Amino acid sequence: MLRNALLLIVLFFGSLGVAAEALKVGISTDYPPLAYKQEGRIVGIEADNATAVGAILGRKMTMVEMPFEKLIPALQTGEIDVIMSGMSVTSARGKQVIFTDSYMEIGQMAIMLMDNAGQFSQPWSIYRKGVRVGVEPGTTGAEFAKIELEEAQISYFSTPSAAFDGLRNDDIDLYVHDAPTSWQLATSQDNEDLLSLYSPLTNEQLAWAVRKDDERLAQSLNAALQTMKGSGSLRYILNRWIPVTVEVR
Repeated sequence: MLRNALLLIVLFFGSLGVAAEALKVGISTDYPPLAYKQEGRIVGIEADNATAVGAILGRKMTMVEMPFEKLIPALQTGEIDVIMSGMSVTSARGKQVIFTDSYMEIGQMAIMLMDNAGQFSQPWSIYRKGVRVGVEPGTTGAEFAKIELEEAQISYFSTPSAAFDGLRNDDIDLYVHDAPTSWQLATSQDNEDLLSLYSPLTNEQLAWAVRKDDERLAQSLNAALQTMKGSGSLRYILNRWIPVTVEVR
């Protein structure tokens, strides 16, 4: 169905129709449903986004898989041309890259054991002194905890699965991570003992990124994004992968 939808986009809006050089797309595949591996293939929202953008621009999109922390350095050295990996727009990153327009708004959410949900039923409850909070280093969740949860006991986990174990082992009370991790709880049978409070603690924009000197590519990506929004293909992609409603801007 996605292929048919993209074909309609190309037929309606027109492709550049030239043998343009392929775009090397940097992507980290540890972030379902935005980007992950399934039977050896890269799938998810960003994989579908890349396919749609390539169809609109008439350019091949070559996926280059790498750890998230290496994406911006790889972009700056020319190893990749664009980052499409569920990257949140921040002022610090904005000093290193050009962000496109946002394709989705998300936020940090608090995940806990279902048995402990009563302790955190009120929005203010996570701000209490001594609450044990887990975060992933280098993420906007870690930044939020450092600034907003000054009286919490902060612990660091390299992956969400490690943090989930921390919840089950009573090492932490809450795990603060972004919305895609919470969405996965809604569809995962392995984590039925966990609950996410669907009340975002932050408001973050997800966007693609290019080099500071590649304004032309940023403009092309923004034009493709507007086509995706106008045609409904972006909404189709998001609805395909996300079990809850999100806001698209």
